[in-house]
Amino acid sequence: MTLSTFLLILLGIIVLLIVWFVVMYNRLVSLKNLFKNGFSQIDVQLNRRYDLIPNLVEAAKAYLSHERETLDAVISARNAAASAMKAAKRDPANTKAMQSFVAAESALGGAMLNFNALTEAYPELKANETIAQLQEELVSTENRVAFARQRYNDDVMAYNTQRQLFPDVLIANMFNFDEAVYFELTNPEQAQPVQVKF
Repeated sequence: MTLSTFLLILLGIIVLLIVWFVVMYNRLVSLKNLFKNGFSQIDVQLNRRYDLIPNLVEAAKAYLSHERETLDAVISARNAAASAMKAAKRDPANTKAMQSFVAAESALGGAMLNFNALTEAYPELKANETIAQLQEELVSTENRVAFARQRYNDDVMAYNTQRQLFPDVLIANMFNFDEAVYFELTNPEQAQPVQVKF
């Protein structure tokens, strides 16, 4: 083997390694962008829900004035969740921001469960047309959130799986492709479909 042949083989190996490196890196970037886009879809639906909740609480105030603590808890949880979502939206790959967001969403879900349980106790509240319409819109939005959350979690799973595979794990660690956080409900009652009874 001549020196020029050896150098050509060495150059070919180096080019192959560079191409391999670029392909692995680009695949991780694509998967990261995919789950970030999935989070954007959740953001759209949650903003709709965050807009509906104050309207629903306001409509219920006339009937539930003596239940002020529950109504305030719903609004407080909604505001905390909206704030946490804004922080997570800036960088869905930020583990701490996503964990705070998931915790705030769980707290909001718990507050909404309490609110829904409270509305069941007041037949005149369930009969109110405005409240019925708002609750129907909320149910529709919750279903959209559930679908968006499932897509996001599927995208996170694909990204996390790819970043853990060898040799991608080497590139992931080298370029700080951190593990993404799933959007999982911590309260099992929240996983049940929202039911509106009239």
